[in-house]
Amino acid sequence: MSLTTIAEAVGGRLADVIDSGVQVTEPAVFDSREAGPGSLFVALAGEHADGHAFAESAHNKGAVVALVNRPVGVPAIVVDDVLHAFGTLAHTLLTGPLAATRVVAITGSAGKTSTKDFVSQVLPGSVVATPQSFNNEIGLPLTVTMADTTTDHLVLEMGARHIGDIRDLTLVAPPDISIVTNVGTAHIGEFGGRDNIAEAKGEIVEALAPGGLAVLNADDDYVQPMRERAGGSVVTFGLGEDADVRATDLSTDAHGRTSFTLVTPEGSAPVQLQFVGGVQVHNSLAAAAVGRGAGLTPEEIAARLSRAVPRSRWRMETVTRADGVTVVNDAYNANPTSVRHALEALASMSGGAEQRSVAVLGRMNELGDDARAAHEEIGRHAAAQGLDMIVLVGGDEAGWMRDGVRDAGGRATWVPDQEAALGLLHPALRPGDVVLVKASRAVQLQRLVEELLKPAPPAGRLTGGSR
Repeated sequence: MSLTTIAEAVGGRLADVIDSGVQVTEPAVFDSREAGPGSLFVALAGEHADGHAFAESAHNKGAVVALVNRPVGVPAIVVDDVLHAFGTLAHTLLTGPLAATRVVAITGSAGKTSTKDFVSQVLPGSVVATPQSFNNEIGLPLTVTMADTTTDHLVLEMGARHIGDIRDLTLVAPPDISIVTNVGTAHIGEFGGRDNIAEAKGEIVEALAPGGLAVLNADDDYVQPMRERAGGSVVTFGLGEDADVRATDLSTDAHGRTSFTLVTPEGSAPVQLQFVGGVQVHNSLAAAAVGRGAGLTPEEIAARLSRAVPRSRWRMETVTRADGVTVVNDAYNANPTSVRHALEALASMSGGAEQRSVAVLGRMNELGDDARAAHEEIGRHAAAQGLDMIVLVGGDEAGWMRDGVRDAGGRATWVPDQEAALGLLHPALRPGDVVLVKASRAVQLQRLVEELLKPAPPAGRLTGGSR
C-alpha cells in the first residue's frame, strides 16, 4: 500500500514525506530493532519508553514510514491515536486486499497458543498465525500485516482481561471461524468471576457472520451455552459421546505424549501427538474440527495432527540434558487450569526410582481475591500427583502453595528466589529426572530453566524438605 493510501485509510496526514507513492511492502513492527526495508514502524507510547523516540532508528534500518501522533523528523503518518489507527489499518487490509483470506479466531482461558499451533499445521494452503502470544490490540493487527494476498488462512489468538476486549478485536478482524477452548480462572481477578469470563469469551462467537463456524468445547459447562450466541453453525469437540469431533482409546507414552483415535461423523483415524500433556488432546480436537470444516478427511486430519510440533516457546518445551535430566519449560505463563494440567503431565512423564518427578512452581498472577485459595489448591493438587520433589519459588504465593501441599499430606521446599532454587536443584538432580518449571510470565522462571540446562555440578541426592 502506498503512503497516501494508508493515510487515507487511517484518517492521518503525511509529514516529512518526499514521495507519497512509496509503498509499504513488509509487515509492521513496533520494535525499531526489527525494522527493515519496506516496513511500517508503529510508534507506541509505553509505560517505560515512547516509540516516537525510536522512529529515526527504524527509518535508518529501512522502515518506509512511521505511524505517529506527532511529527518525528522522518517520513510519518500523523494520527490522533496510533493504536486505534493501527487497528483501522488491519481492518482495511482484511476487508480489502485480504478479503479472500479466512480468519480463524481462538480464545479461551488456557490452551489458545497450543491450539493455534495445531490449527496452523492442520489447515491446508498458506497459513499465517499469531507469533508467540501476540493476542491483544497491538499483536492482533501486527499479525494481520504479516499476511499477503496468497494467504489462505489467518489464525489469530484473541485474549481478554475485560468484557468487551474480544468484541473490539473482532471488529478489527471479523472471524469466519471462532474457537473457544475453555473457560477457566485466568485473569479472574480482573473479570470478577467465571460467569463474566464466559460472557467475555463468548463475544468471539457472537462476532461470527451468517455462514460462520463456531468450534466449542463440549466438555466445558461454561462453553456449551455459547452455541446460543452463534450466528452460524456449531461443531463441538471433546471426549464425551455427544461431541461431534472426539477422541477415544487414549494412552500416554513415557514422554507424556498422548495417542488416541480421532472420531468424526465421516470416520475415524489414529493420532499420535508430539505435544506433551493430556490437555493437548482437547487442543488438537479443536484443530481437527477446523480441518474438517476445511474439507479434510479424518485420515488427512490425523496425519497432520501427528506431524504437528510445538511452535511457541516456553510451553511444555521439553529438553533433555546430556546427563539425562529432562527439563520441561512451561514458564511462559500460568493460571490454575494450566498449572493443574502441567502437573498432571509431569506425573505421566515420570515414575520409579530411575525417573523421578520434580515440580518447580512460582506465583500465578491476576487472581484477585481468589489468589490465596487458588495457590493453596495448586499445592494440594501438586501433592496429589505423588511427585518426588516440589520446589516453590518466591514470596507469599509460594508460601500459600506450601500450605496446600502440607494440607494434603505432602512435602515441599519453599525458597525465596531463583538463585536459591538453582542451588537446591543442581546437586539434587540425577539422570532420568524430569523437572517441570512453571509460573506466570512476570516471574521470569525461564531464566532458571536456562541455568538448569547448563552443565551441572556432580549429581547429589534428591531431598524433599520443607520450610
